[in-house]
Amino acid sequence: MTSPSFTVYSKNGCPFCTKVIAALQLAELTFVEYKLDRDYKKGEFYAEFGPGSTFPQVLSNGQKLGGCQETVKYLKENKLV
Repeated sequence: MTSPSFTVYSKNGCPFCTKVIAALQLAELTFVEYKLDRDYKKGEFYAEFGPGSTFPQVLSNGQKLGGCQETVKYLKENKLV
């Protein structure tokens, strides 16, 4: 079974972004990080995740997990951490 791959949409200076990246690294999971204003614009972020969405937003194999809290919950429930 291949381990899930994660995509993290983050922005600089975001403590929750840092926390979710640390959790993925700790679990030794494969992930790609996209940063606001480097890889995408705010308008693209809201178009994808909805107006008022907070950072970070995490996907697992294309499935939207949500923010930091939802991602950590997902990792625990699936015994990945």
